[in-house]
Amino acid sequence: MKQPPAVDKGGQVAYSFPMNADELRSKYIAFFKSKGHAQIQGKSLLPDNDPTVLFTTAGMHPLVPYLLGEDHPAGKRLVDYQKCIRTGDIDSVGDSSHLTFFEMLGNWSLGDYFKEGAIRMSFEFLTSPEWLNIPVGKIGVTVFEGDATVARDEESAGVWKSLGIPSERISYRPRADNWWGPAGATGPCGPDSEMFIDMGREPCGPECAPGCSCGKWLEIWNDVFMQYNKTADGTYEPLSRTCVDTGMGIERTVTILNGKKSVYDTEIFAPIVRAVEEAAALVYGADPERDRSVRIICDHTRAAAFILGDPKAVSPSNVGAGYVLRRLIRRAARHGRKLGITGLVLSPVARVIIDRLSGPYPELEENRGYIIAELDREEGKFLETLQKGEHEFEKLLPNLLKDPRRVMSGRLAFKLYDTYGFPIELTEELAAEQGLTVNRSEFDEAFRNHQTLSRAGSEQLFKGGLGDQGDMAVKYHTATHLLHKALRMVLGEHVAQKGSNITAERMRFDFSHHAPMTTEEIREAEGIVNAQIARDLPVTVKVMSLEEAKTDGATALFGEKYESRVKVYTIGDFSKEVCGGPHVERTGGMGLFRIQKEQSSSAGVRRIRAVLEKES
Repeated sequence: MKQPPAVDKGGQVAYSFPMNADELRSKYIAFFKSKGHAQIQGKSLLPDNDPTVLFTTAGMHPLVPYLLGEDHPAGKRLVDYQKCIRTGDIDSVGDSSHLTFFEMLGNWSLGDYFKEGAIRMSFEFLTSPEWLNIPVGKIGVTVFEGDATVARDEESAGVWKSLGIPSERISYRPRADNWWGPAGATGPCGPDSEMFIDMGREPCGPECAPGCSCGKWLEIWNDVFMQYNKTADGTYEPLSRTCVDTGMGIERTVTILNGKKSVYDTEIFAPIVRAVEEAAALVYGADPERDRSVRIICDHTRAAAFILGDPKAVSPSNVGAGYVLRRLIRRAARHGRKLGITGLVLSPVARVIIDRLSGPYPELEENRGYIIAELDREEGKFLETLQKGEHEFEKLLPNLLKDPRRVMSGRLAFKLYDTYGFPIELTEELAAEQGLTVNRSEFDEAFRNHQTLSRAGSEQLFKGGLGDQGDMAVKYHTATHLLHKALRMVLGEHVAQKGSNITAERMRFDFSHHAPMTTEEIREAEGIVNAQIARDLPVTVKVMSLEEAKTDGATALFGEKYESRVKVYTIGDFSKEVCGGPHVERTGGMGLFRIQKEQSSSAGVRRIRAVLEKES
């Protein structure tokens, strides 16, 4: 097969072999199935029982138990495509490459082939005319350079050389670049080998080689070799069962294969960009600042649609994954406003995303109504927030204009943000229109203090404790145990706590259930809780292993969130749960439990708001 020519992209010569995302996804799966891999289904964006992350961040994330030694029911060779969310660089989204949502292709060996097998298959898929057809001369690789604890990875380098990659295109890189894991302080880990495409640019200097960040080399794939076990004393022991984990990002690879400068220039985003162009009556590519807003709307709406369309979807909220979702929606809505769009912009864009991607991800079509409704609801609420913030700014304006320095304090700007959710960028924009500036450093300091307090609160909750340990908050925390057991009695054993939010005035309790509770079910659950309060049951605590707790019949709500030794709180003969506390000593005197509201929290999750009232 004749190699397609390189194309000139504004001085950057890039290899171009047209292939869209659907073709890449299909070819990848077909190739590895031909090599004896079983195709498995990608998992939810919301990981099971993993407190370390809010979302599935990589293709290997759902497979960690099998990479650590468990047998997979599909066998030792696996392949899939996985939807992922990463929010660490959310503020960078809007440039040519950063995304919050992306698709990852992956293949795995669980104690089967290792370095040579993985590298040879990677090379074949990249270069074979039947697959990606990339010229061998365009490929460069990196391998682990070794250090005082682990030897240089000459084995991987040797395999690459045997396949025709010359020494000058094999770059030895340090641990920061070419080492994976372990996930914790100890466990499986090992070197990796990354594959790059030469984009045709002039090298930045004599040291420029694969792995250099100047733009000449772009990473297309990564093979991770879990070869060692890091022990508690910091030594690395060879594993008897080695594994391979690989990752290829669809968006980045399609960008490279088609010789594009940006992921937003590919067919993946073309219809999404057009939807924003129509809504804003603009032409993408004409103005860098407006282009940035278009890209943010495209990326954030796509990420929000996938989170809402997930089988374990969350709804926008002020905590956890729901907070990230709310931030994505509101940031996209704000940039819609910057483009002059006065109405709702996200749902029309989301419809295009659903139409485009419901083939590989049918859950988008299945949840179309929910996705659109939640986007409209949240964007509408935010537009009201913006109006309130603008009104408050107008009230502050007369005094601000009297200040000869023409500077709005960061304290006032943060109050608008903290009280009304008004973005600092909009405050700066409104101030500039009046010839004012905002003391951004003062705002940033207030914001950092706010983040510190928020993280401290999150850490308290993560450890199983209760941030507010006042008398009423402790009573409400104990009441969540009583309500959890009561709901399981009334609705069934499928009920599981999905989260709670407690203040000194009320409690919110989220739980898994498929339908709204009837009035009779609400009154029955309420009655069961009040009966246990009236019995004045003792609340006792024991420390034991998690396994002992489960054997003892305790409900463990969040699985892996617990340490190896846990507290088990028992409320008389009624309830027994693993929990961090604190709790009342006896249920008597907690007050009259009353459910004020029962409603949907997200797909398959219900929410109860309840109060403890003084008994007359």
